Amino acid sequence: MSTPSAAITLARGSLRAVIRPDLGGSLESLIYCGLAGNVSVLRAPPAVIHTVRDMGCFPMVPFSNRVAKAQLQWQGTDHPLIKMGATEEHAMHGVAWQRSWEVLDSSDDFAMLSYEHKADAAWPFAFDVSQVFKLDGSALTMTLSITNQVPSPAPVGLGWHPYFAKRVDAQIAFDTLSLPAKLKPASGLASPCADLDIDHCFEGWTGMALLSDSLIRTRIESNLPRLIAYTNPSKDFVAIEPVSHANNAINLGAASAAELERLGVRVLASGETFSAQMSINVENA
Repeated sequence: MSTPSAAITLARGSLRAVIRPDLGGSLESLIYCGLAGNVSVLRAPPAVIHTVRDMGCFPMVPFSNRVAKAQLQWQGTDHPLIKMGATEEHAMHGVAWQRSWEVLDSSDDFAMLSYEHKADAAWPFAFDVSQVFKLDGSALTMTLSITNQVPSPAPVGLGWHPYFAKRVDAQIAFDTLSLPAKLKPASGLASPCADLDIDHCFEGWTGMALLSDSLIRTRIESNLPRLIAYTNPSKDFVAIEPVSHANNAINLGAASAAELERLGVRVLASGETFSAQMSINVENA
């Protein structure tokens, strides 16, 4: 196993991806080389990169979004977690995005990373997770696989947090069944992005979202059943996040196994693995 490297560049066909094992196993950039030249699929990183929040996409392991008040309730025990920062009262996006990953293997169009988590103040359950990046023509496919490494059952969730570039004429469209946070029916979304103000977790996502503008069409696909959509007029990105569970699901479902399952929390037995996949497919507009 190698030590974390500063960057891995993958290139095949019309796509070029830069991966940062040292910054949360994240995706720094994804460039499409098409009729309009080199186009950023994800938001462009700043000239000087400081944290994972400057990246174009990062994995969310072993939970997505927030754990309310940074207090995890599990099997009758309260586990205080680490708050995101001085101005944030919740634990956010898991722990793996804030740690260095190891490079297990890489080639011109493939990379496999891993992170081994020992129980700590950020998350009380040990786990191993791998992440695979694969370029194939005009698509980047990413796979996450997490394995419970404690002797008792443990809750897990997976997801990705990509920041897609929001150009002036960008439009987003996807289909869903409901919006559980507000318990309102929702058939999905089809809207221009410029004035869109949204921060919702949609349940019953059909597994495909489309972001299009005058330069490229980007199709996001995943086997995960929920989608978080986030942007507002001040942002230069649209976050389109495939996730396995509802926001704060572990605490909301703590009362029963049935409620945990309804909210999308996976409870893994010791040694059991849960995997998820997301692909980003890009073509000329």
